Amino acid sequence: MAVGYLTTVLLATAVTVFCLVPVRGPSALFWFSYRLGLVFNELPFLVLYALAASTALAFAEGDITTTADRLAVALAAVTATGLGVVARRGIRTAPVVRRALAEALGPDAGTPHRPPLTRILLHPFLRRRREVVRVPDLRYGDAGPRNLLDVYHHRARPQGGPVLIHFHGGHYDQGRKNTQSLPLLHRFAARGWVCISANYRLRPAFSHPHHLIDAKKVIAWARAHAPEYGAHPDAPVFVSGSSAGGHLAALAALTPNDPAYQPGFESADTAVTAAVCLNGFLGTYFDGDPATSPVNLARPDAPPFLIAHGDLDELVDLENPRALVHALRTTSTSPVVSIELPGAHHAFDLFHSFRFEALIDGIEDFTTWTTTHPAPPTREP
Repeated sequence: MAVGYLTTVLLATAVTVFCLVPVRGPSALFWFSYRLGLVFNELPFLVLYALAASTALAFAEGDITTTADRLAVALAAVTATGLGVVARRGIRTAPVVRRALAEALGPDAGTPHRPPLTRILLHPFLRRRREVVRVPDLRYGDAGPRNLLDVYHHRARPQGGPVLIHFHGGHYDQGRKNTQSLPLLHRFAARGWVCISANYRLRPAFSHPHHLIDAKKVIAWARAHAPEYGAHPDAPVFVSGSSAGGHLAALAALTPNDPAYQPGFESADTAVTAAVCLNGFLGTYFDGDPATSPVNLARPDAPPFLIAHGDLDELVDLENPRALVHALRTTSTSPVVSIELPGAHHAFDLFHSFRFEALIDGIEDFTTWTTTHPAPPTREP
């Protein structure tokens, strides 16, 4: 019996099952499923490569001799079919994104893009680009390492670009800059944007509103210093965030120039052009204060929002972002793009996958529309 081959097939099958039907709820199995899904739900081709290579090697070495071996081959075929389903879900993201953009912004908002197949299929982990320079560990506040940010800009430093600020996730008690949404930051920096990824103070030492105060400091820093790296002095400033960072980006976008969150820099302009929330928890903060829920902060003059969430998110139920989408659409005069990603788990923004590359295309179209339509459309009451 080919024990090594059977072990490989069983592992591949377990990964595939966790990708197709992620485990929910706090348990050891949940965290095992969650960690595997972080990588392989976005990059199922890696498992398919390993499965194909292992099967070919088992046949080449004459290891498929018993009934159990042949059953392992059959299981490998079923697993490969399941991986095809996982891959198809990711590939289906592109039309879903275009449809969401068209529904919110108009029929010409979402344009077809060609996926970077070589990057996705052969080196999805290499998130850096030669034309992009990262300037690390710039200080924007006095809270030590938690008040540092990185700047990403084009090596040629073209002038007049917009600004994108990203806040990492991590339940507000972990996480750091330079780990999440790097394909997004590098893509935009390669297009001439000045991109910023920032740390902020974390629980339990700090809680709300300290995270939001830090976010405001980053926005103020960007307005003061981003022109040094190629941004236009009056550049549009976009905020984005992943998971808890999505919550933070939403709060920052919905509290423009609020002096309560700008102690010592009350006169700084912290209004933003638009917000992008990725797999975000968009409800009330841990203390239960209603003022910490973006849903309760929706306002008529809110900027445009793009909210993207996986329909298989293990950590944040889809009804959570839907509540903010509903609140904004019934209150704000600005458009709200809601993208429910088929088959996506939590934290889909780590690698060059079909799903995230299609979403980045959509974010690029969203920012283009936003900068060319500065006045929000009037909504019917």
